[in-house]
Amino acid sequence: MSAGTDFADLHAGPSAFLLPNAWDVASALLLADAGFLAVGTTSLGITAAAGLRDGMGAGLAPTIALVEALANRLSVPLTVDLEGGYSEDPAAVAELASRLCNLGVVGINLEDGRGDGSLRPLMDHAAVIEAVVATAPSLFVNARTDTWWLSIGPVPERMPETVRRLETYRAAGAHGAFVPGLPDLGAVRSVASQVALPLNVLWTPGLSVAAAGAVRVSTGSHLYRRALGQAIATAQQAATGVDGSASPVDYAHLQKLLGS
Repeated sequence: MSAGTDFADLHAGPSAFLLPNAWDVASALLLADAGFLAVGTTSLGITAAAGLRDGMGAGLAPTIALVEALANRLSVPLTVDLEGGYSEDPAAVAELASRLCNLGVVGINLEDGRGDGSLRPLMDHAAVIEAVVATAPSLFVNARTDTWWLSIGPVPERMPETVRRLETYRAAGAHGAFVPGLPDLGAVRSVASQVALPLNVLWTPGLSVAAAGAVRVSTGSHLYRRALGQAIATAQQAATGVDGSASPVDYAHLQKLLGS
């Protein structure tokens, strides 16, 4: 059985599995060493470590570099956050997906959110997914919609649009659905019951989603931002002698700093 098949099997349920997201070689190797069954990457962590803003399509080179550095070193399946695929051309995204597959990657995230706060047109994103599936059929394609993450449209219209997009992506060949930013367990349950794909949600402290129908829970940028927060707290402790609590660095604040 291949690593890709093993990774797909993790989505079969009935319980949810946690996918921690790494940002460099050390974090990926340590997460695998800690016993997690698979590791993902976080686009924020990778791009921020390179001094770049997340979601702006600037992270291709450091993402490829990380995957190449992990090839033949990581003992568990690796899935990679590709933002929107770093291109509007389906053939170019498919070529990238094939390259990653040849490096041993078993899955990718492809999001329809854009850096300007809008969504990629529905059929354009479906075309990207379709091209990737045709070119790299062994990859687990996790189709992400940012309807909730980017607060697209009035709230009463957001769930129908989420379902419409995910069902279109499923028809294009996606193997999983990712909806970050869902507001509560009721919303998780609603998506899980209406979309015929394994559902991935973003972890937040205190969230328990297995009973709501999600089968994959990603930490996203949280581990990276918590590591930064702990580094700041430790530096402050070294300076003042006071052991303070560490909170994750705020996503928006970090993005602002990276853009300055």
